[in-house]
Amino acid sequence: MALFRSRRVGSLVVGAAIVTTLAFEAGPLFGVGALFVVIVPFERLFPRHRQRVRRPQLGTDVAYALLAGPLGAIGLAVAITIGLGSLFWVPGLLFRPFVTWLPSSARLIVAFVLFDLLVYWTHRYSHEVPFLWRFHAIHHSTVHLDWVSGFRSHPFDGVLLAPAFAFVAAAGFSPKVSGALLAVQVITGLFLHANVKWRLRVLQKLVVTPEFHHWHHANETEAHNSNYAAFLPLWDVWFGSYFVPADRRPVVYGVSDTIPMGLVAQLQYPFRGLANPFRLARHPRAACRRFGANVRRGVGQVRRVTFGPRFRTMK
Repeated sequence: MALFRSRRVGSLVVGAAIVTTLAFEAGPLFGVGALFVVIVPFERLFPRHRQRVRRPQLGTDVAYALLAGPLGAIGLAVAITIGLGSLFWVPGLLFRPFVTWLPSSARLIVAFVLFDLLVYWTHRYSHEVPFLWRFHAIHHSTVHLDWVSGFRSHPFDGVLLAPAFAFVAAAGFSPKVSGALLAVQVITGLFLHANVKWRLRVLQKLVVTPEFHHWHHANETEAHNSNYAAFLPLWDVWFGSYFVPADRRPVVYGVSDTIPMGLVAQLQYPFRGLANPFRLARHPRAACRRFGANVRRGVGQVRRVTFGPRFRTMK
């Protein structure tokens, strides 16, 4: 009964947040409606899996879509803080003379390739570093991939990209170009989650396709921690994480972790078991020692992911 009350309160909170958001800006509602009109007909005509439009947890994913603005703003504030504190803008400044020397057309190509490479490794760390997986697991928790499932994402999931953006911005690449690349990634990401059966075999090692990304979401042992690229699968080919078998297709999606249902519970999920920050404030020296130990452990995990074996079964 206590769990029921908790979910009920969570639903009321989400409902109030949606109403407040739409009262100031109706754009999210029109955006969700437009996606439904554009993508769902293709899902009905060319379905990968036979599933109802009103499938389980549809309301949760729609709620993520309608609250993408305020959730994104929270994530952006944290990302800016991390980007500045990461000091990744320092090597960016050292790289800046080379960027300035490049012709504008070449600069655009370098920005695209560099952005995609940084996204690849950021995405890979989000899967293979346990603390980061806590946040990214929310995105992978949906067991139905379709027109709206791509919106399910914790606002702190993408903040690991902040150091990469700090480097790119300090190196002299136009912030508009970086912003445009991020926007294109989000839009194409929605298409990649669509419940369509197209294989697009000729494109599979050239650009990411729904087949490529559906295997990324597959909760099947061989597919775990594969297909991280945002645009160019060549990164997965080069770094040993490409997995698109020709003789079968993904069937089971989701994660093996027990992820709660409902937006509020999912936003809270990554923080389970963490120390109370108010208690840590009363013991700053112990808190600093613990923080330092956690940072060292995280750096070690990143090093092992970068230079170690290919597979990690974090799902």
